[in-house]
Amino acid sequence: MFPAPRNTDPTQDLATTQAQATAQAPAPAPAPKRPDPARRSERSRQAVLGATRELVSEVGYAKLSIEAIAARAGVGKQTIYRWWRSKGAVVFDAFLALSEEADGVRLPDTGDIEADLRTVLRATVAEFADPAFEAPIRALNLEIAADPELAAQYRERLAAPVDEAKRERLRSAQRAGQIRADADLDLALELLYAPLYQRWLLRLGPLTDEYADALVAHVLRAVRPGQ
Repeated sequence: MFPAPRNTDPTQDLATTQAQATAQAPAPAPAPKRPDPARRSERSRQAVLGATRELVSEVGYAKLSIEAIAARAGVGKQTIYRWWRSKGAVVFDAFLALSEEADGVRLPDTGDIEADLRTVLRATVAEFADPAFEAPIRALNLEIAADPELAAQYRERLAAPVDEAKRERLRSAQRAGQIRADADLDLALELLYAPLYQRWLLRLGPLTDEYADALVAHVLRAVRPGQ
């Protein structure tokens, strides 16, 4: 047998060499993922809201500044001003975020309206006694009193959903015959919450579970069937 003839075509040798080199070369590393601007923005936003809640509790609203919020959150001032027009607007959203963490607004409905209202008003008393809640809500009240636009946002985004949940619980009690069908539910809610709010806002007296229970008893006495 004769040996196979050598390939004398240089172009074919070059192609073979390149193919072998390509097969032996490591696969190129995947391109690094680009950061998601939306995710980064949301992280910055949450950092600002968290920093605002911390600072308003630590230094109070009067000493709170956009510069301090930016420094605590690790963002620039312009980042804050791009999302919020004022210090009050940041405080409002910081407080609103606490409410939005809950899955909707619902009041307990055990079938006993008096027990459920006691539970809710006692929880309100506890919130007013919590420094993490009290400091930002007092600051928010100052801004609402001086800023009609912020007041409108407060009514639409925070107060309205909560008030509707309260009304729905009273409607449920009406359907169960525990509250008169002709009772003015909006007025009943004001009678429940306005004294509590005034006592807290003006520091007129202690907020206790006993005080909350007394409010519930007096209001229900006025709206129960047969009264």
